[in-house]
Amino acid sequence: MQKKIARTKKRAARRIRETQLFAKALRSPRHPILVHLVPTRRCNLSCRYCNEFDSSSLPVSTGTLFTRIDQLAELGTTMIHLSGGEPMLHPHLESLIERIRSKGMIAGLLTNGILLSQKRIEGLNSAGLDHLQISIDNVEPDDVSKKSLKVLDKKLRLLAEYAEFDVNINSVLGNYLEQPADALKIAERSHELGLSSTVGIIHDEQGQLRPLGAEQRKVYEQIKALQKPLFRAASHNRFQENMVRGLPTDWNCHAGSRYLYICEDGLVHYCSQQRGTPGIPLADYKVDDLDREYRREKDCTRYCTVSCVHRTAWLDTLREDPYEALKQFFPGDEENWTTASLPPVVRGLTWLFLPDQRTRKPSLFSKLALRLLGVR
Repeated sequence: MQKKIARTKKRAARRIRETQLFAKALRSPRHPILVHLVPTRRCNLSCRYCNEFDSSSLPVSTGTLFTRIDQLAELGTTMIHLSGGEPMLHPHLESLIERIRSKGMIAGLLTNGILLSQKRIEGLNSAGLDHLQISIDNVEPDDVSKKSLKVLDKKLRLLAEYAEFDVNINSVLGNYLEQPADALKIAERSHELGLSSTVGIIHDEQGQLRPLGAEQRKVYEQIKALQKPLFRAASHNRFQENMVRGLPTDWNCHAGSRYLYICEDGLVHYCSQQRGTPGIPLADYKVDDLDREYRREKDCTRYCTVSCVHRTAWLDTLREDPYEALKQFFPGDEENWTTASLPPVVRGLTWLFLPDQRTRKPSLFSKLALRLLGVR
């Protein structure tokens, strides 16, 4: 019981911080929302579809990473997620998380989970980790991927028992994987353990779409049905729905501005699949660079599968045209769409925070709520 109360308190405090930082993201487009920072390119696995690792790189020095974290804080970054490679191979991972948190940012970790133990989980708790995500590709390991439920189930049980941070398990669908039903089994096991789950679509070498077949689309719909309506809407928006059907999406990509990918050499890239562009050292990256990349049209957007970039762009749509953003996340009758079709919680937040849909003028309650969050 005491452990459950402690978890609840930490979760509540985290939600307050996230709400404040969400308000900051809505207030101005001139700072990064999410940054993926690579502390090491080396990985302890070699999944056949992955182009983001090697087997020999040394970890980036802790002092260098501290400097990069400080530079990102100076740019006004909201969240830093440590990725790789396998970030848990970095010898001072917990110190990096502490540094991120000390600068007022949200700390996340993308890991294959192999190195997790009770001791490491408790260390991540103490460091102040906010979010952890593991992608699991199959139920049984094969020559494509060893990130299997059979290998990782013990790790998931440890996370369910000891983690004080949010845990998401991402199952994967795509043409490289031969058993699409495995994704459903992984999602079901995640829910059984009380962990959240999402499903991703495997991209090609340029981060572009590989459309799903009929069996894969069926599994995708079954995974959606497992989730609560609000979480389902957040995870399965128009980007995801179009990806599943092999359709393009017209949108404004703000990679290089609202989303940054910082490689082991300290260079800023659009994302992990567009490494080399713009390729500017983080130490030289300024607000003018953020402004330029915010406006730049990018050739790779229509079939992009990089969901973290999609989510940051959606926040800007919410700031610029909130009702259009809600339509994208909660689609319905295009001509007669109203907020009455929204889930009750979202409808209440819309009434509280957004201007009137017809007049576009804020209500008294909206003005007060926005002021409390610092958006106005």
